[in-house]
Amino acid sequence: MRSDIVTSDVVASLCGRDKGALMMVVGLDSEGYAFLCDGRLRKIEKPKRKKLRHIRLVCHTDCQAAQKLRAGERLSNSEIRRALSDLQKPQPIE
Repeated sequence: MRSDIVTSDVVASLCGRDKGALMMVVGLDSEGYAFLCDGRLRKIEKPKRKKLRHIRLVCHTDCQAAQKLRAGERLSNSEIRRALSDLQKPQPIE
């Protein structure tokens, strides 16, 4: 199993009909699968199960949704959508 991807990371799908989509890792299992959700098509109640080799790490995030997920607190779909949309916004150059 790849050790660079952990729960609460943001990843991009490499293949399948969701190719290129940003998703948050909400769980991992010992068989080499990650459980992903984006809060829109894939809700937290029914995450997508995808092999680790079919996803690419985008970033390790420290947003409020990631902190709640790492702490084991309940997370809503709107919090995941907000976290992913904040990553897609262009950052101002200083």
